[in-house]
Amino acid sequence: MIGLIFGDTDFPKEILKTIKKKKIKYLIVDLSKAKKFKKDKKSYSVSIGQFGKIINILKENKCKQVLFAGRVNKPNFSKLKLDLKGIYYIPRIIKASKLGDAAILKEIIKILAQNKIKTKSSLTFNSELYLKKGNYSKIKPNKQDELDIKKAVKSLNNLGQYNFSQGVVVRNKKVISIEGKGGTKKMLEKSRSKKFKNQGVLVKFPKKKQDLRIDLPTIGLKTLKQCKTAGLKGIVVKNKQHVFLDKRKCINFANKNRMFISVI
Repeated sequence: MIGLIFGDTDFPKEILKTIKKKKIKYLIVDLSKAKKFKKDKKSYSVSIGQFGKIINILKENKCKQVLFAGRVNKPNFSKLKLDLKGIYYIPRIIKASKLGDAAILKEIIKILAQNKIKTKSSLTFNSELYLKKGNYSKIKPNKQDELDIKKAVKSLNNLGQYNFSQGVVVRNKKVISIEGKGGTKKMLEKSRSKKFKNQGVLVKFPKKKQDLRIDLPTIGLKTLKQCKTAGLKGIVVKNKQHVFLDKRKCINFANKNRMFISVI
């Protein structure tokens, strides 16, 4: 039995599809904003502050391992439904939230571990959703692109250890935009250029000190289309440290638009 602790984004749907196909016993703890999984009979809609309820659901179903997928946004703590365990643990969650959304999940993982519930990698059942080192498009990065990639990687490595940025856009060896709380979409909107077309790169790496079982950078067809609109030439991710949705569609889109997809 695996406990699927799901937030927003399309990644949880891919995991659920695989779990059902492999006929693995599961239950869902639905933390998504719109309660995306309420139609599933094995889904429980729970507030992030109801730790007693979450732990009881897992223990009653003899569930000793969980998997996190999807984004869990920082909640409005004043409006949270809390149970007794929630009241006990919430100061830790509030403290963690000051370091960003990923820190909230890290704290929940610690709480579950104290209750003898182990967290598995979000890619445990979906190894097809990451790419290994190599180039996946017909177009490959040229010398100028390589310089942009090098600058982007250096910029991400120089960020503070508690910075929440996973992405950076570099064009002509200049940092154009660094991912903020608005996410990749807003960063790419800021990176649009009328002057340059098919120039520059988006690099997405895990955050520093990130728990690689959760919150990996996610790329999909929307990201490719946003990069195209921003006038960028390619996307670079880290070997096995990302989630790549709509892989075939992304590669076809990159080829059609003379863009590159590289894994380093």
